[in-house]
Amino acid sequence: MKKHKKDKGKDNEKGKSKFLITGVVEMTASGAAYIISPQSPQDIYIPRDKTNRALEGDTVKVLVKDKHKAKPEGRIVEIVERGKSTYSGTIQILKNYGFVRADSSKMSEDIFVPAEQLNGAKDGQKVLVNITGWNNGEKNPTGEILEVLGQPGEHIAEMSSIIEEFGLPVRFPHDVEKSAEALRTSISEEEIKRRKDFRKVLTFTIDPIDAKDFDDAISLQKLSNGNWEVGVHIADVSHYVQLDSPIDREAEARGTSVYLVDRVIPMLPEALSNDACSLRPNEDKLCFSAVFELNNNAEILSQWMGKTVIHSARRFNYEEVQEILDGKHDPLSTQLKLVNDLAKKLRKKRMNEGSIAFEKTETKFKLDEKGFPIEVVFSESNEAHNLIEDFMLLANRKVAELVGKHVEEQQEEHKERGRDKHQKKHGKNVFVYRVHDAPDDEKLQKFSQFLHKSGIRTNFHLSQNLSAEFNSLIESAKSKPYENIINMLAIRTMAKAYYTTKNIGHYGLGFDFYSHFTSPIRRYPDLMVHRLLFEFLKQGKTTEDRHEIEEQCKHCSKMERLAEEAERASVRYKQVQYMEQFKGNVFEGLVSGVTDFGMFIELKANKCEGLIRCRDMHDDFYYYDEQNYCLKGKRSGRKFQLGQEVMVKVKKTDLIKKYIDFALV
Repeated sequence: MKKHKKDKGKDNEKGKSKFLITGVVEMTASGAAYIISPQSPQDIYIPRDKTNRALEGDTVKVLVKDKHKAKPEGRIVEIVERGKSTYSGTIQILKNYGFVRADSSKMSEDIFVPAEQLNGAKDGQKVLVNITGWNNGEKNPTGEILEVLGQPGEHIAEMSSIIEEFGLPVRFPHDVEKSAEALRTSISEEEIKRRKDFRKVLTFTIDPIDAKDFDDAISLQKLSNGNWEVGVHIADVSHYVQLDSPIDREAEARGTSVYLVDRVIPMLPEALSNDACSLRPNEDKLCFSAVFELNNNAEILSQWMGKTVIHSARRFNYEEVQEILDGKHDPLSTQLKLVNDLAKKLRKKRMNEGSIAFEKTETKFKLDEKGFPIEVVFSESNEAHNLIEDFMLLANRKVAELVGKHVEEQQEEHKERGRDKHQKKHGKNVFVYRVHDAPDDEKLQKFSQFLHKSGIRTNFHLSQNLSAEFNSLIESAKSKPYENIINMLAIRTMAKAYYTTKNIGHYGLGFDFYSHFTSPIRRYPDLMVHRLLFEFLKQGKTTEDRHEIEEQCKHCSKMERLAEEAERASVRYKQVQYMEQFKGNVFEGLVSGVTDFGMFIELKANKCEGLIRCRDMHDDFYYYDEQNYCLKGKRSGRKFQLGQEVMVKVKKTDLIKKYIDFALV
């Protein structure tokens, strides 16, 4: 990294040296901003009055007062490139002009729209607005209405607003659709001869009941030596999607499929995801497979990885498999129970070696024909889910080990020869890892203090064996009212997993090597892994440029976070819409968060979350006791702590801002 020269002269106010750096803007709801830059180890704070008309995602130049301070501050001096110009929001018409209040909390300024740019928009409608300019001295940016989305609160209008807010693609470009239609999806005899043939081996898929694509399958056969061969077969997307083709470039740009409440925004066109690369039953399909020989104790005795052709005999859903594991008779009962027994032994070993068993409850909605939520449904992991998960984890781990250990050995060899720097810069072995760092000590301390002071009974301690402590905590919370809250807080304490070419292992899983190999239909890093692994298997090395692959990893990590935020926004909207019908009704809830302005409540019945504001708690003056993580009444001393059970009434719902207000009963 180049060191930037100090700006000549000193800061007139404080006599500090100034640095000019380039970075990307992250706005806050208050209008202030932070600058993320590889030239600064810390994020740089920009006060609201020094943002210089910058917006979320803009690339800017910033004058920083001493960037080596713990909390550096600066001012934006130049906008290099706008990151985003289109916003969704609600328009207010005033005489012969209008103002659009953007839905995004990161857009704090209303957008001025002159009369000739209203394009038929009416007061109070949800619209799509494009910023056309923001001149120096003007308080608001100027824009034009691109599209009227509908009335606020309507399903189509609000979902379109979420899609636009997060910049999600609505359709595939014409050249991508054309390329997908032109793909040759029939399997030739020549192609089959180049692959290992598993068509006569029992193979099946297990997926959600509403799944439209099936990108992974399991095969099972008993070997002549009495051991078991289990194959993890993944759709061979790389066979159809050629590097740098229109389909590949679009898939890389999207990075991942996005799963909103009412739709999927796919990474690949339907011709691939729902047809050529979907491992449908009773059809020959091309796969990239990881095949393992295991004994009855689920010990791995040998492994093979390579291109295959399979023929799935059966498509199961999770509910079906769980019923069979619970005792329901099926022609494949014996095989499913055997695979499940091996999976349980793999899981037990994994947990003993340091994996953390976070429990996640996924919230889904049943929608009517107009998109209105009529029921909240919870998806929780059972044995059928775990069966698939453990074999997918095994494949991901062993693929990363195969290449990763070779890379480490090669780097060690170059160190001994004194060529390590050259190898790091120009090395021919590069791989994509899914890594997860150890938790930050400060976060762990806060989490531990929080648990001990919040009123939740726990034996969590900061011991040498942290993974065991986390598992013990999660186990102790099972079936307790606050189970979901404990899991949520424990996950937040952890670092975020991401993609990179620099392996540091996966702390949460307790793996030294881990990658994503098992979902190339919906994750671009998996497609990258398939290509790199195939190259490695052919010639014992990969020949990709490390810098280019690392940049792709950063982009994919960024798109993954964006997808998660969009998915959460769609769930929040449906929660508010669902709770509208219950205004005035009383529910049991749990305190799921405490702040200086109120407390968040999660309803037991449907896990919808809302807020009780301090100003609406009339029996006392409540303040936030930061030392004990609770709201406390000044006169009565009454406390409200995390996990505490309360009765609440639904006071207000706001579909535009996506929030629910509760009142304490």
